[in-house]
Amino acid sequence: MDVLYPRLLTTDFAADFGFYDAVIPPLTGGHLVKGAADGPYANWDLGNEALLVLYDRAALAAAIGTAGLPSTPPPAQDAAMLVFRVDDVPTAFALCRAHGATPVTEPATRPDWGPTLRTAHVRAPGGTLIELQSY
Repeated sequence: MDVLYPRLLTTDFAADFGFYDAVIPPLTGGHLVKGAADGPYANWDLGNEALLVLYDRAALAAAIGTAGLPSTPPPAQDAAMLVFRVDDVPTAFALCRAHGATPVTEPATRPDWGPTLRTAHVRAPGGTLIELQSY
């Protein structure tokens, strides 16, 4: 049973699908179990558990009756972030950039966050903040 997993809402399903479909297998070992670039829904699993679901924002808004609300919030700090634990932060960072992610912070050692922690941050094509981390 899937206890908890992220479901990302996207305004550009094809771009986000291409990004996550390219980076999830090498970063996490997850695999696509449902969906395609034409949307509106896709999910990747790790073993028999949901890892990530991507859902078209307009399709969800139509389903729950919020289509009349603005589709984007005003500029604000991030409210959520995906975190991928990886073997090699610079390699994962390069992989994400090669598939359309925008760099936010370069790979760095962060001893104040953990004695051997290394991180980098990118934004997926749809704007989701992603932390790549290794211990």
